[in-house]
Amino acid sequence: MQLSALTVFLAIASLVPSSLAVTVSSAAQVKGSLTYDYIIVGGGNAGLVVASRLTEDPSVSVLVLEAGVSDEGVLTAQVPFFGPMVTPNTPYDWNYTVVPQKGMNGRTFAYPRGHILGGSSSANYLIHQYGTDEDWNRLASVSGDNGWSWSNMKQYVQKHEKFVPPIDGHNTTGQFIPSLHGFHGEVSVTLPGFNQTIDPRVLEVTKQLPQFPFNEDTSAGDHDILGIGFVQSSGGGGVRSSSSTTYLANANKRSGLTVVVNAYVTKLVSTGNGRSPGTKAFRAVQFTSSPGTVPGATTLTATARKEVIVSAGSVGTAQLLQLSGIGNSADLKKVGINTIIQNSDVGENLSDHTLLPNLFTVRGNQSFDSVLRSTDLVTDALNQWMQNKTGMFANNVLNNYGFARLPSNSDIFKTTRDPAPGPKSPHWEMIFSNLYFNPGVPRPDTGSFMTMIVVLLTPTSRGTIKLKSNNPFDKPLIDPQYLTTQFDVVAIREGVKAVKNILAAPAFADYVEGPFGSAFASAKTDAQIESYVRGLTSTIFHPVGTASMSSQFSKSGVVNPDLTVKGTEGLRVVDASVFPFIPSTHTQGPVYLLAERASDIIKQADHI
Repeated sequence: MQLSALTVFLAIASLVPSSLAVTVSSAAQVKGSLTYDYIIVGGGNAGLVVASRLTEDPSVSVLVLEAGVSDEGVLTAQVPFFGPMVTPNTPYDWNYTVVPQKGMNGRTFAYPRGHILGGSSSANYLIHQYGTDEDWNRLASVSGDNGWSWSNMKQYVQKHEKFVPPIDGHNTTGQFIPSLHGFHGEVSVTLPGFNQTIDPRVLEVTKQLPQFPFNEDTSAGDHDILGIGFVQSSGGGGVRSSSSTTYLANANKRSGLTVVVNAYVTKLVSTGNGRSPGTKAFRAVQFTSSPGTVPGATTLTATARKEVIVSAGSVGTAQLLQLSGIGNSADLKKVGINTIIQNSDVGENLSDHTLLPNLFTVRGNQSFDSVLRSTDLVTDALNQWMQNKTGMFANNVLNNYGFARLPSNSDIFKTTRDPAPGPKSPHWEMIFSNLYFNPGVPRPDTGSFMTMIVVLLTPTSRGTIKLKSNNPFDKPLIDPQYLTTQFDVVAIREGVKAVKNILAAPAFADYVEGPFGSAFASAKTDAQIESYVRGLTSTIFHPVGTASMSSQFSKSGVVNPDLTVKGTEGLRVVDASVFPFIPSTHTQGPVYLLAERASDIIKQADHI
């Protein structure tokens, strides 16, 4: 299957699922009702995993409908250092914004989600982890399915991961633990391949501050994640490794796989009563051209012989379920949608990691800011990447990060139960980056900077995804309700204090000048830090929870442990929305493992 940045639709030439895919230019060229074994809504992080695994059987036909564009030829999606450029406010982003946040002084800001083949795996910052064993064991406990426990899930690391040497070929002894990784899987994962000036300083801190020890491997699982270590990134050979460049690329020649880009799914279609009493079958979808691609596009209907699998992400999945009459009847009635499946939990329980960029001025011109201000130096770095995929742009924007917890005797635990899944799981993350990074705020024209990002990993605030109207093209109302609990504020506040302590260590004495900006510089008391936090924090875009998993017998939740939507037949959700609690780690890796097991569950259910 050939993919192109100019592709409007990829569909089969004669509309027979067993024939090879070809490119057609518009929805008007797709005639009739299409029938496949499986329809996957969303060609992103999870959807392409499932599509690839299901089509390993040559007798199976799969249609993938992706609302975004192809990732082929998109330079910003290929160059690892350009991760922050893919979103927001680009054609590769859904360009959502949050509603005004009461816990953030009423601010609103961008809410990036990948609108491109590969989804957010083509648009994120490449950080790759799996979550702690405690994260997975909690999911097993909540769902009543021990198959979600780490003892079972860790097998999928081997299927998924292909750990490769860093692009500069340096000796990686002591920078990761090989036994924790896979070397023959699909997605390339690697260690930093370009030295940042601050790297040796960060490592020296782990010797100077015992509360921040060096961690040899930050991938997690049953290995402790706490401490400071080297970033592991979803890339190889100096290029981003996404679900599109791996899972999809490996499946492209399979006759049973059809991928349609710029295909906007507007509704899941109820196809009658299910076999079980009281259930409704959903084995069809309506879709059309994405807005702005084909004027006056036709609406098409595709039908699944076996299942429709929704992999539209925590925003898109909740929106689509509600548009299709699956949700809170009171909310649906307000926007003129008839309820087919009453479920008040659809679109609820939104949980997300926050991002707070703590900026410091540094001495000299050894930060990346001097490079990024120079057209000549940027051109040189890009030429080096184009020619041999090495150098600054072949690397992530960060090389080191760390993970920490509040002390067990913290006062907050007198009134709030510890939200972490266990004592090995962190409450916050620290990201070290040798440049100015403040989403939505341009880099100053002069000066050198270092950014220490604090990420809240175990938020207790919960938000919602709700429909603005019954128009499927209206963006939904995204309300994460950030920083609306005392725990969240306390945890970030203590993270800010930790960052200040780290950069006050001897390792940074001759490099860091001090905090940048009056708000940060004056944030010294708890109240001042809290004010600073509320005025600057935004999202690191890891939303989960809006179609939460619960036990098969629970009346709460949206999906069962096998990811089927409660009260339905032929409908499953496979994406981050099913996590009832947000993993205490970057979410790309957990979603990959989720999709790998989901593929096995689907195969077993349908005897593939």
